[in-house]
Amino acid sequence: GFHNPAFLMLAHMLACAAIGSFLAGLKWTPSKLIRSRQQFLTAVLLSAVFCMAVVLGNVSLAFIPVSFTQAIGSTTPFFTAILAFVMQGQREAPFTYAALIPIMLGVIVASGGEPAFHVIGFTCCVAATALRALKSVVQSILMTDPAEKLDPMSLLLYMSCTSIIFLLPLTLTLEPNSFREAAALAASSPSFLYWLVANSCLAYLVSLTNFLVTRYTSALTLQVLCNAKGVVAAAVSVSIFHNVVTAQGCIGYGVTVAGVFRMQAL
Repeated sequence: GFHNPAFLMLAHMLACAAIGSFLAGLKWTPSKLIRSRQQFLTAVLLSAVFCMAVVLGNVSLAFIPVSFTQAIGSTTPFFTAILAFVMQGQREAPFTYAALIPIMLGVIVASGGEPAFHVIGFTCCVAATALRALKSVVQSILMTDPAEKLDPMSLLLYMSCTSIIFLLPLTLTLEPNSFREAAALAASSPSFLYWLVANSCLAYLVSLTNFLVTRYTSALTLQVLCNAKGVVAAAVSVSIFHNVVTAQGCIGYGVTVAGVFRMQAL
């Protein structure tokens, strides 16, 4: 197997930069220039937050199972709602904030009943979750604030190019053998290269969809929708890796998921 997530994320960003530049060069997609130093720094912040979320998320997986990380990740809407209010002054309906309570409560219950609980893994996962929420809010600011406004395609191009600058040294530091392993796999099995390219190109569509949802709805809506993916990932993790889940953990996961769907229904 190929267990180098930082390398894969670097490949994804390289594909996003290449596809974005190609489409912009052909004038098939909008291409807006960075207009101010503030706008540039905000775009750099977006890339830095994205990279740190990836790194901390991968570190957490070394200490706690995927199912537990997905349960913690379900609290992203909570952090998103708070950050959107602080950074954008965006207010939600009172019932929406009320729905955040079971989301947080469920994770607290699940944490107490998680047999694989680890302080370092839990802390890194919570930090990664908060950073993902921050990324959603920052990208929302860059696409909706009149002073910062960029279209999704241009923002993805700028974010991917800047992320490469951050991810390359991180990959060389955290996964120094990843390039050698990738080359060896490509030489021994050409299909690996095909799958890597296909996966990286698909990442462009996923990232663009992420930005479009944020642009036309809100950062909070995006994170609530992403939690549907988290529920599936947690279930798959338990079924494939046979992670031990206690009754208390199941109750906690259930409460969190119920809160997520309640928020989505509001």
